[in-house]
Amino acid sequence: MFIIGFLFFIFGFVTWLNGSLIQFLKLVCQLKTDVQAFFVTFAFYMAYFFLAIPSSLILKRTGFKKGMALGLLVMAIGSIIFIPAAKERSFGLFLTGLFIQGMGLALLQTASNPYISIIGPIESAAQRISIMGICNKIAGITSPLILSAVLLSNASAIEKKIEATTDTTAKEELLNALSGRVVTPYIILAIVLAILAFMLLKSPLPEPELEKEEPGAAQNTLVSKTSIWQFPHLLLGALCIFLYVGVEVMAGDAIGVYGKSMGMPLDETKYFTTFTLIAMLMGYVVGIFTIPKFISQQTALRSSAILGILFSFAAFVTHGYTAITFIALLGLANALMWPAIWPLAIDKLGKFTKTGSALLVMGIAGGAIVPLLYGMLKDKIANHQAFFICMLPCYLYILYYAMKGHKAGRK
Repeated sequence: MFIIGFLFFIFGFVTWLNGSLIQFLKLVCQLKTDVQAFFVTFAFYMAYFFLAIPSSLILKRTGFKKGMALGLLVMAIGSIIFIPAAKERSFGLFLTGLFIQGMGLALLQTASNPYISIIGPIESAAQRISIMGICNKIAGITSPLILSAVLLSNASAIEKKIEATTDTTAKEELLNALSGRVVTPYIILAIVLAILAFMLLKSPLPEPELEKEEPGAAQNTLVSKTSIWQFPHLLLGALCIFLYVGVEVMAGDAIGVYGKSMGMPLDETKYFTTFTLIAMLMGYVVGIFTIPKFISQQTALRSSAILGILFSFAAFVTHGYTAITFIALLGLANALMWPAIWPLAIDKLGKFTKTGSALLVMGIAGGAIVPLLYGMLKDKIANHQAFFICMLPCYLYILYYAMKGHKAGRK
């Protein structure tokens, strides 16, 4: 639990840097639209879609521990690419580095999420994943603060200075100096990831047995299954993960863009991601003390979806810092969704667990698609309308999965 919790801390630290990077790269690379800026999340999360199934194949050959160590090394390589990207001020290279980081995380997520689900009773898996979520979100709270302090220090003044400069050479010098701020943090990150990979290989992390069928009736059911596509509750769960990650990224990474669209200064909006993650942290604490003793995983997911609908509507009908508060509170609504969806979706998969896990990890691509859709819509309709149109259908489907979808195909 301690070792996997530390890995979840790393997931959170790297993943939630994106909220600061969106605003930083829009300024440094002089991107014209928010749609271009959201390619930061697109490149990062699409790696999960393309690498999830290969990750499951890698894990079958390497096992969990070696596979997770390999994932950390791949993330280190992605971090190193930020160095030439900063020197060239190349948006394409930045996206390449993010995609490679996402490749490493795809391998880590494919291994660690089923691992934490199966090392104890499936009924309390959401409680264990909630503990992992606390590790993840503590890192997520600190990483935007650290990166923003380094990359976006005095950001509003620099932004105005760049806009006011008419001399091309002077403007390039300002942008190059700003771009260079990213080099040192990512060198440190690459070194830390490489050291952690080595330490993980030397750790006493046990290798669980997944290939054995479960006894009794469950065994008969599993023997009759010949393909991962014969588990409807898993397939519906993969779509649920897709939509959940979409709304999570919207609440965490897009909140700064939402505030900027309302005229809030960059010196304020760069901290908004942290507010969402604090709300998520509160939600995880609730999950640890209530699941499964007081409420089931299904009840937690249903309540979370209803809260998501209510907070999305509240953000839609309000403005300014009130709207930002409700978007941040979506973190509270989202907190228990991943811990609840994951065990519901992989329950009773037996020898198909690794492949089923990979399918769920593919669903993380929702973090690429939903924010990009929001970026496109907000250029055509009002900002608050675009946000609401993206969020409401996602939460409605999550509510369906909590009530009916997780039971599909299961007697």
